[in-house]
Amino acid sequence: MLKEIEECVGYGLDKFMLFPAVEDNLKDKTGSYGVDSDNFYLQAVRKIKQEFPQVCLISDVALDPYSSDGHDGLVADNGTILNDETNEILAEMAVVQAEAGFDIIGPSDMMDHRVEAIRMALDDEGYEHVSIMSYTAKYASAFYGPFRDALDSAPKDGDKKTYQMDPANKREAMIEAELDIDEGADIIMVKPAVHYLDIIHLLKDSFDTPVAAYHVSGECALLIAAAEKGWLDLESSMDETLLSIRRAGADVIMTYFAKEWAKSNRIEI
Repeated sequence: MLKEIEECVGYGLDKFMLFPAVEDNLKDKTGSYGVDSDNFYLQAVRKIKQEFPQVCLISDVALDPYSSDGHDGLVADNGTILNDETNEILAEMAVVQAEAGFDIIGPSDMMDHRVEAIRMALDDEGYEHVSIMSYTAKYASAFYGPFRDALDSAPKDGDKKTYQMDPANKREAMIEAELDIDEGADIIMVKPAVHYLDIIHLLKDSFDTPVAAYHVSGECALLIAAAEKGWLDLESSMDETLLSIRRAGADVIMTYFAKEWAKSNRIEI
């Protein structure tokens, strides 16, 4: 991990999103390992900050990496997601992440009012300087497959459609964005990016808060697979794709192509 960060810093990248791949024996119904202040995820953050104090680290706040159910929230006996009870755990998780050294907290869970719960908890513990990048318009997309396989975080039962957004629904993105901003989000995110360029554009035109776009694993995998087939050139299609996200209005782009793009487009930091 440290070697990878060192190489990326050499190419001009100084912002990193970290996601934990948790072994099954560390998972339980309440995701308790996620709030353990000495878990390996937080140990990694402390080590990175020790070696590279200049980098900006962005966390992931959700139960699914730590939950034996594989859901972003607590699951009741009848299979429903317990929104308010989940928020209490997410707030605790955000505090231990800030304590470990994360600069930006990234709630990816899509529980209602979790931004407010996290902001209040951070402020109460003296972490007013730690920002929140909310996964504001996170759609129930078919393009998360490679990521879920890598982290083994797919739901064990059911799906995430009760709390992630309907791909057909544009209006809800506006509602979620307004709520997140009112609750204290410093950055609002659209996920996925390429298949939701209209949502990025809508939020950018409607709000002054910076808009982030998450160019997700499945969207990147499409280009890689097509390039391997010889159907398109990866470098030029990558550039055009990232340009389209920027053109739509994204102030921040998270992409698995960041390192490859930086190699050929040296960034001054």
